[in-house]
Amino acid sequence: MTHEDSERERLLAENQVWDLVIIGGGITGAGVLREAAREGYNALLVEQQDFAWGTSSRSSKMVHGGLRYLASGDFRLTRDAVSERERMMREAPGLVDNLYYIMPHYRRQFPGPRLFGLLLRIYDFMARRRTRRYFPGESVLRWLPGLRREKLVGGTRFSDAVTDDARLVLRILQEARAAGGRTLNYTQAESVTPGHGGHATVTLRDTGGDGGETRVHACRVVHATGAWTDRLRSQLGGDQRIRPLRGSHLVFPFWRLPVAVSLSLIHPRDKRPVFIYPWEGVTVVGTTDLDHDGDLQKEAVLNQQEMDYLLEAVHYAFPSSGASEEDLISTWSGVRPVVSDASAGKSKDPSKEKREHVIWDDQGVISVAGGKLTTFRLIAREVLDRVRGDMPKRENQEGDARNVFAPAPDIGRPAGITARQWHRLCGHYGSRVEEVLGEGQLTPIGHTDTLMAELVWSCRHEQVHHLDDLLLRRTRLGLLLPEGGRAWLESIRTHCQPVLGWSNEEWQAEVERYQRIWHQYYWLPR
Repeated sequence: MTHEDSERERLLAENQVWDLVIIGGGITGAGVLREAAREGYNALLVEQQDFAWGTSSRSSKMVHGGLRYLASGDFRLTRDAVSERERMMREAPGLVDNLYYIMPHYRRQFPGPRLFGLLLRIYDFMARRRTRRYFPGESVLRWLPGLRREKLVGGTRFSDAVTDDARLVLRILQEARAAGGRTLNYTQAESVTPGHGGHATVTLRDTGGDGGETRVHACRVVHATGAWTDRLRSQLGGDQRIRPLRGSHLVFPFWRLPVAVSLSLIHPRDKRPVFIYPWEGVTVVGTTDLDHDGDLQKEAVLNQQEMDYLLEAVHYAFPSSGASEEDLISTWSGVRPVVSDASAGKSKDPSKEKREHVIWDDQGVISVAGGKLTTFRLIAREVLDRVRGDMPKRENQEGDARNVFAPAPDIGRPAGITARQWHRLCGHYGSRVEEVLGEGQLTPIGHTDTLMAELVWSCRHEQVHHLDDLLLRRTRLGLLLPEGGRAWLESIRTHCQPVLGWSNEEWQAEVERYQRIWHQYYWLPR
């Protein structure tokens, strides 16, 4: 029996009443667990697949302050998002970092430099730091060599942030567990029986093992399953409000499409914003915004029309790049859980749907969906305010008194590790970075900054059940390396198989599973 199996049995066999059970292991559920744990509540989070398996590992990786909300006049939401963006960069450098964006301006294209500059003046004021700057004419090409010159007026630089979204979720869960929170992946909440004045009952099914069912009891239940929200809410009499929207991305090697900043581009076909940006040593192009009618239990995948749409944006922005589908390293698609106007249905343009979060109370079960990755903490605080009155009073209710992220220890950078790798390691692992170093094997894998020690440490401490957990979410090697990292699998086996305790037959089965998933969901359309 593995450590994870024994921990699962211990948590589910205690027959205790939890203060709070959280359903959903994405950014919102992780945020609620972190806030509950640091206030001293006895909280359990369960996730039907792997942590961050859904939207929270397949976003555009951007920590936006909400410039589009500012343009539509929503100053409060923009202020909150900008404040949270700055807080995350301050608390978790190396995980959430500043990224410059440039919006090129072309003749007769909206928005012009004056209007855009006015918006950015307010944006910078909210952040209490100035990053905007206008580059007239072709001087903007110093930032974006190869940019289309026809009718180019200039370009405006501004600032937002970028992250590894899956690692962000895992880091929040790490902080929550350190404060006493408990987590189980591959554990599906089949149903919830409201307490109606007593304790609610959650029926759980083991989706990573024998499929057995267990019932746990809680003072309150929070349901944060994103695109899956309607399934459980319908059991409780709630209406159907989630409109799943698919956003797809292309991953190019940096040499094929070298950008040092994020290009904010208006697509020539439908005038939607598209971004071409650097991330983890590669270049990403995204995103689309389409209704997703596929099975939510399967990973989303881009279709040929989406790939053509994104390639069209690349060729429009960089006419001489020569980038094509033959150059791609990987692709990914995610499903955004947009809360739709029930009366409008799908008649409304997907890109015009609002992204604000909504909280429902269905027979005492609190459901939350929508919102931005950037404001996960504020959403979690609001959810906790809704359930706090029905849970036992704890003495550690500190609110905003402590950081979400515990700082990395103040130790010197080890020999052989570059400054960039060290910055990244401290951000990704925080207070546990010394444990990662203790695994040895400080050699980068391929052209990435990912060290073999990170994989070994994750296998030991982060509830890895499958090889795709390790290569697509604990690390992003499946997105960053050709063929999903196939050439490095034997080396990974040497270091990770003993820690995972898998037999040779189990390892081979996991390799076949991983390659099947990668080819089906992270490669070119069939």
